[in-house]
Amino acid sequence: MIGIITDSTCDIPESLIKQYGIVVLPQMIIWDNQQYRDRIDMEPEEFYQRLISDPERPTSSQVGVPDFKQAYEKLAEQGASEIIVLTVSGAMSGTYQNAVQAAKLVNIPVHVIDSKGPTMSLGWQVLAAARAREEGMDIKGILNRINQVRERLVQYISLESLEYLQKGGRIGGAIKWVGSKLQVKPLVSVNLQSGLVEAVGLARTHRHVVEMLYKKFFDGLKSYSNLHIAVLHGNVATEAEALAKKIQDEFHPVELIVNITGPVLGLNTGPGALALCGYAED
Repeated sequence: MIGIITDSTCDIPESLIKQYGIVVLPQMIIWDNQQYRDRIDMEPEEFYQRLISDPERPTSSQVGVPDFKQAYEKLAEQGASEIIVLTVSGAMSGTYQNAVQAAKLVNIPVHVIDSKGPTMSLGWQVLAAARAREEGMDIKGILNRINQVRERLVQYISLESLEYLQKGGRIGGAIKWVGSKLQVKPLVSVNLQSGLVEAVGLARTHRHVVEMLYKKFFDGLKSYSNLHIAVLHGNVATEAEALAKKIQDEFHPVELIVNITGPVLGLNTGPGALALCGYAED
C-alpha cells in the first residue's frame, strides 16, 4: 500500500479526498490568540465573513514536524509500505521542509514533493498521484505522473486588491505594485518552476480583471484537449459557478471543479478573489 499525504492548502473538494483516501493535514489559522485548524475548526465561509468584519488580521502556521511524523507512523501502522507527501510551494511556506525533516524520523520510505504551488496547483498533483495509485502504478510511475501534471499546470488569480497578498507576505513579484495609489484590481500567476507569485497585470474594474484572468489562463494552456480545470473563489460562489458554466459551454473539460479557497490561502488573497487552475492531458 502506498500512502498519500498533503496539506489543507490543496483545496481538493472533500468528496474527492474521501473517494481516494487522501490524508490531509491541516495548516493553522491564528486569530486573536486562538488557533484554528484549517477547514476543521474554521470553515471557509465563516473565515471570509470574519475577515471582513474583524479589524484583527489573522496569521497562519504551517504543519509541524511532529504532525507529519505522526501521520507517517499512522499510515505505516495501517499497512503502508511507502508514502508520498505533496506540499504547498516551499517558496511560500516551510511545510515542505517540515515534511522532509519528519521523513528522517521514521522507518518507512517517504517521498516528499514540493508542488511548487498553492490551492489546486497542489491539488491536481495530489489527485494525479491518487489516480495513478488506483491504476496500480508503482512509486516511480506515480512520481512520473505527478511531474507530468506539474509541467502542464497553469494558474492565474484575480484579486480585489493587493492588501491581503502584501500583509500575508506572499506578494512575490507583485511587490512592484506596492505603493500604487490607483484603485486597481491585480492579476497574478503562480510560477510552477520557482513556486512564487508573479505579477501579470492590472485592471480598473472587477469585470476587466476577470476577463483578463479568463484570457490569460486559456492562452497559457498547451492545448484544449482533455482539460482538467478548477475554479476557486474567495466566498463568491455564484460568480464562480457562472464562470464554470462559461468554461463548460466553451471548452467542455473532462473535469471541472468549483471550490472555495480555504482560510490559510484566503488570508493572502482576500474576499472576492477568483482563480483558474488546470492543465490539458494527453
